[in-house]
Amino acid sequence: MKTTAVKESDIQRKWFVVDADGKVLGRMATQVAAVLRGKHKPVFTPNQDLGDHVVVINAAKVVLTAGKAVKKKYYHHSGYMRGGLKETNAEKMLREKPERLVTYAIAGMLPKTKLGKAMAKKLKVYAGPDHPHQAQQPQAFAVKEKERGS
Repeated sequence: MKTTAVKESDIQRKWFVVDADGKVLGRMATQVAAVLRGKHKPVFTPNQDLGDHVVVINAAKVVLTAGKAVKKKYYHHSGYMRGGLKETNAEKMLREKPERLVTYAIAGMLPKTKLGKAMAKKLKVYAGPDHPHQAQQPQAFAVKEKERGS
């Protein structure tokens, strides 16, 4: 069997729009990360960026389960040597910057390399239902829900 390498000129990127209204954050993020990576394509290669563009709307209406809104912490450092570590819980971040919460969840599921950063650039997240990417004619992407009873 022959191994084929896809040329950059042969890659066809589509645009998808995901409505996060009422979706569980982690389940949605895994499916969006797979699309950004290109794992849904038959020509998937781990060392190439074959993924599509994804627009996530209604990020402010995403759902966190099992008390993660209070328990989950996000950290960043101000650069100040003594006491510069800042901590925010997911509930506050969802209230103030929902785009950042969804972006962190999805980007955390991508590779931590230059290739992963290139994949993350194809992600666009908006808190409300409006987005400026109508000219790209994005297709609706249905996020699969957890199957009950199995």
